[in-house]
Amino acid sequence: MATLIKGRRIVPPSAPSPDEGEVLRLEPTDDPASVAGRLDRVARVEVNFPKFGDGRGYSIARLLRERHGYKGELRAVGEVVRDHLLYMESCGFDAFLLRDGEDAEDALGGFQDFSEAYSASVARPQPLFRRRGA
Repeated sequence: MATLIKGRRIVPPSAPSPDEGEVLRLEPTDDPASVAGRLDRVARVEVNFPKFGDGRGYSIARLLRERHGYKGELRAVGEVVRDHLLYMESCGFDAFLLRDGEDAEDALGGFQDFSEAYSASVARPQPLFRRRGA
């Protein structure tokens, strides 16, 4: 069974209540602009990573957060593994449904793999040289 990490903690997966809104699932070929008008009515957005090497979901996450202003839960689903968690988080994901067989405790360590990031991201809008110069 897949494990959910949310807020850098292991949590039990749960379905949203009908009052919270629908769950919107985006595939790598979907254009986030096509659902931008619905984002304020969804309980969460799930972005599917169908293969280990398919990185289009990272771009979808950044577009949802930066261009479309999505503030709700953004969950990575599919082939979600430890080595990608820190990068997914930097693109705007805040929840991760690990693939079956992935060790959840070990995966949490993925958030600590690097102490600093050079480039700007959703999580840190200023690049390292600007953060250090401040």
